[in-house]
Amino acid sequence: MKSLLETKRTRPEKVFLVGVELKSRNGADVRDLMAELSELAQTAGAEIAGDGIQKIESLSPATFIGKGKAEEFARFCKSQKVDTVIFDDELSPAQTRNLEKIFGCRVQDRTALILDIFAQRARTREGKLQIELAQLEYLLPRLTKYWSHLSRQRGSTGSIGGEGESQLEADRRKISERIDRIARDLDLVRRQRSTQRAGRQRSLWPLASIVGYTNAGKSTLLNKLTGADVLAKDILFATLDPTTRRLKLPTNQNVLLTDTVGFIRKLPHGLVEAFKATLEEVVQADLLLHVVDVSHPQAEEQIAAVNSVLEEIGAGEKSTIMVFNKIDQLENSGALNRLREKFPHAVEISAKSGEGISHLLAELGTQLKPKREFLELKIPHERSEVIARLHKLGQIVERRYTGKSARFKARIPPHYHDEFAEFIVNGHSK
Repeated sequence: MKSLLETKRTRPEKVFLVGVELKSRNGADVRDLMAELSELAQTAGAEIAGDGIQKIESLSPATFIGKGKAEEFARFCKSQKVDTVIFDDELSPAQTRNLEKIFGCRVQDRTALILDIFAQRARTREGKLQIELAQLEYLLPRLTKYWSHLSRQRGSTGSIGGEGESQLEADRRKISERIDRIARDLDLVRRQRSTQRAGRQRSLWPLASIVGYTNAGKSTLLNKLTGADVLAKDILFATLDPTTRRLKLPTNQNVLLTDTVGFIRKLPHGLVEAFKATLEEVVQADLLLHVVDVSHPQAEEQIAAVNSVLEEIGAGEKSTIMVFNKIDQLENSGALNRLREKFPHAVEISAKSGEGISHLLAELGTQLKPKREFLELKIPHERSEVIARLHKLGQIVERRYTGKSARFKARIPPHYHDEFAEFIVNGHSK
């Protein structure tokens, strides 16, 4: 499906942003959300022509904001030749239709904008299917407005209806059929992921998933830890498709580390549902690394937004390491001190410079500490391949080279016991 904000113009799409400040909302929060909406629009490739916030007692069922304020904004938009008006909150189909009549141009909401960005960024077949599913489910109840110019035509029998309504029903049927096909394809993806996950579990390597607010530095951290080459840019939703890489800890333990899609406040529920196949990597993880951009003024609100999505997908109780990233960009130590009090065991790093990475690796080793068997081994010097294997798989506690053999005290994963059985010193396995 084509991007919801796609335009054939050669110039950037000019947009006007609209937010509301209810009595129940904090004004600072509204302004921060509007700044984020502006960043989202620019990420989608739009040019910001202006924005407006209305303080209002309650939302209008017909036009979301007051009709008078909508007309005031509309006059500005016409003078600036605005192409699209974007509301920070989700609009009903009826509100969208009514507002488009007032503004005389396309009206969309935050959900449509996020869907557009995801559509631009998806690279794999799975990602494209997930986005298309979310877009179609968003579009289905809004189809009526696309055929409003035909919906009142009179049929041959004299009844109201005709071509517009026939086409509307045909489109609804086609979209519903397409949704069913995509759902079946994604069900196959889930089964394939389950098979892949079972294969990983047979290797007995734990799985850690990196989660966090969009642009917190998750992909940069994956690249720093594993040498991966995942796109890491200072933009929202730089990467959508999950990437899994092997990480070898200083304890000689292998971990599978997965970078996941970033979260955001007001993340559309339909998008969370569509990305269930991807987010299963989070649900199945042994440990989560919750990456936080501590240099962001709304870091605490971003943590809450991520935790909300984790709860929604059933991963709210997972063991988690809080990772305070971008400490090299921090200007307000007071904000960091508040976070330290709230999360006293957090690890502070700079994924970009590498500061604090050794501490994070040590914490990963502690949190994912496997059950290991303590052995005392006696290995002939000529069996150098066995000695090399022991160093690769085990944690060497003590080593002593005497005579024709080397003696080791080491901890190894239990499933490697048989491989070293012939070298175990009697009575020193536990």
